[in-house]
Amino acid sequence: MQPSAAATDRPSAGHDAHHDPAGIRRIMAARGTRAFGDGLVAILLPVHLARLGYGAVEIGLIATSTLLGSALLTLAFGLVSHRLRLRRCLLAAALLMAGTGVGFASLEAFWPLLLIAFVGTLNPSGGDVSVFLPIEHSLIARFVPADARTAAYARYGFIGSIGVALGSLATGALDWLERILPAGTAVDALFLLYGALGLATLFVYAGLEEVRAEGPQPTAGLGPSRRRVYSLAALFSLDAFGGGFIVNSLLALWLFERFGLSVATAATIFFATGVCSSFSYFVAVRLAARFGLVNTMVFTHLPSSVFLILAAVAPTLPLAVALLVLRSLLSQMDVPTRSSYVMAVVEPAERPAAASLTAVPRSLASALSPALAGWALSVSPFGWPLVCAGVLKIVYDLALLRQFQAVRPPEEARREPAT
Repeated sequence: MQPSAAATDRPSAGHDAHHDPAGIRRIMAARGTRAFGDGLVAILLPVHLARLGYGAVEIGLIATSTLLGSALLTLAFGLVSHRLRLRRCLLAAALLMAGTGVGFASLEAFWPLLLIAFVGTLNPSGGDVSVFLPIEHSLIARFVPADARTAAYARYGFIGSIGVALGSLATGALDWLERILPAGTAVDALFLLYGALGLATLFVYAGLEEVRAEGPQPTAGLGPSRRRVYSLAALFSLDAFGGGFIVNSLLALWLFERFGLSVATAATIFFATGVCSSFSYFVAVRLAARFGLVNTMVFTHLPSSVFLILAAVAPTLPLAVALLVLRSLLSQMDVPTRSSYVMAVVEPAERPAAASLTAVPRSLASALSPALAGWALSVSPFGWPLVCAGVLKIVYDLALLRQFQAVRPPEEARREPAT
């Protein structure tokens, strides 16, 4: 799609009128609860697997399996989302999260763990890659008016990022737990905590009302926005393929191997980067209001990728950490803006499918790279995964700017004079 052609291809301004502040509060509470669990297991996973005797290759394969399974589940949801009750889907996913925690606490053999990683909700990355994401995104778009949409996604992202940061920090309690619990049970206890968080999420979702989109329902999930959604999905998959090289579990493994960090020190670093990312969501809202969603996505993402490449070649730990912190200040500004943009440029009835079908390629693409990153780290502790991630993300940013700079959401189009 060329910018000149896209300038005349502006989306409809329609949206659902079902505003539900209580529903928004429940979604935010569930996001924070799940995010704490994600931050906890992202660092716990490589520690647990290493203690079981598995190396970087096996850890990378487990991470790939989790992302691939999440992608396929999200794809299945996207294909039939127009037929499903979203609240029931969230309840089922929360039960799956509880089962995942119990499975990892109970098993040690590699192949059963790989299977549970594939069918479960374990998340080795700092972001949300599960089936929860498209469902919650589509509900947020229904529950808030269009002019509050980007701010709502920023709050959603902020809560998720803070939750991940706190979960990462909580992993630092592992050494203390090992002193007070029977030998070999501390890690199991933390995985059971992850399962308990799934049950807590289930309780939060139980209070949601069942909501259906207004207007004509597409028979296959997507209608007139199909081509636009597929183009965005292709671009997002490139970004996610790069991001898969630096999921938190493998980034933690790189820090362990390159600088010999303890679990507690790594947990503190991930907490600091998570907090920095959290507050950047609100800056993204202001930038998007002034410069537009696509410009904000691209021109904050580009320098963050440069910082990532520089961190790979940093000769000392303080310099590498400083560069990772600088990256975290910018790298997540595209998260609320990307979510808001997708929901804005499709019809309301298409939103569940659009959220799913733009998330699926991200998950599929990110599922391929952790295994490659694990192999690279098994060969050398140098930060090749960081370099690959940074280069691929820069290519994505430039391609997104070229193809979609002129495709503006309705609220941005209304602020401009007609052409």
